[in-house]
Amino acid sequence: MATITSVSPLAPAGFPDLPVIDGVAFASGEAGVKYAGRKDVCLITLAPGSSVAGTFTKSATRSANVLDCQRKLGGDSSAGAAFFINSGNSNAFTGRAGEGSVQAISAAISAATGLPEDRVFTSSTGVIGERLPHEKITAKIGDLVAGLDANGIEGAAQAIRTTDTFAKASARTLEVGGKSVKIAGIAKGSGMIAPDMATMLVYIFTDAKVSQPLLQQILSELTDVTFNCITVDSDTSTSDTLLLGATGTSGVEITESRGPFRDALEAVMLELAHLVVKDGEGATKFVEVQITGAVNDADAKTHGLAIANSPLVKTAVAGEDANWGRVVMAIGKSGAAADRDLLSIRFGDIIVAEKGWVAESYSEDAGAAYMKQDHLVIGVDLGLGDGKATVWTCDLTHGYISINADYRS
Repeated sequence: MATITSVSPLAPAGFPDLPVIDGVAFASGEAGVKYAGRKDVCLITLAPGSSVAGTFTKSATRSANVLDCQRKLGGDSSAGAAFFINSGNSNAFTGRAGEGSVQAISAAISAATGLPEDRVFTSSTGVIGERLPHEKITAKIGDLVAGLDANGIEGAAQAIRTTDTFAKASARTLEVGGKSVKIAGIAKGSGMIAPDMATMLVYIFTDAKVSQPLLQQILSELTDVTFNCITVDSDTSTSDTLLLGATGTSGVEITESRGPFRDALEAVMLELAHLVVKDGEGATKFVEVQITGAVNDADAKTHGLAIANSPLVKTAVAGEDANWGRVVMAIGKSGAAADRDLLSIRFGDIIVAEKGWVAESYSEDAGAAYMKQDHLVIGVDLGLGDGKATVWTCDLTHGYISINADYRS
């Protein structure tokens, strides 16, 4: 197994202070699923009346956990809910054995908490194709239940990590009708990250009261402009899961799909998505790709992802090479509409190319100096219409190869 020896240079200064979400409790521990001497399991419980929404990978080889969560969404919320996550083993491509592991873990949590099994949502992340040693997990469920704590979210964020170099979290507090509403979330993700849903696990909690159908609508719409707009390596995981729980304990009911609650939730989701990219395996630079002037938004996103997923663009960024020709290449191969002679490209505020040719004002020295920054913007205007999109990625370095070449060893 590749050893992570240092924290990403793009990491925040530390784990943020998160508000306590009434009705949510966390516990984490060591089950030895794969790793020795580190947390690898966590249990999260939500109070009776909590609604749960989710979005998941669209992979045709998605894990037993994902299939089980999808089946359980929309169930009776009166009993509350539980989320369980283990790291080190994804329980994917494990056939009937994988289904049996999900059932065994769900049954153990149900017995220990009194929750119905169909309100237990499980996730697994790690190596694909190895049977999950679920007996190691079920042996720890009693300890996890005993350790549930409203202040235990940081331990949960640590327990869900695999090759992540830091634990990821975000929160917002807003006022609705004179009352406070809180949102807090955690995420894991570093490699095998591409839109659809980007190996990524995300758990977000709010004390707002939101019906399950409305919560699902808001989450699905926001996923498309946050987590589905990031990429590290263009690979879609078998296990991507995003679960959102709304406890209703604040007494504030959200009844509209638009408004301050949606805006605050989007801010949390976007920050978590950016943190995943900033912890991309081997990453040293965070890159925002802004596309404007496309025929439509869908074309804009196609162009953006073609640039963000290009190994040639990403290695140029790693080498601090202002190689705008590779951006031109990526646009040309994307399959979306483009006209060479209408194209403009910029790096930050520096106009690099316009009207199908290098800009007269462009200086290679200025481009090279800009590329030394660790947060970069690549802007492209197609000159064809009003379509726009923004996607986020990172550079591709030798570190990515080292981590993934050794991942199972």
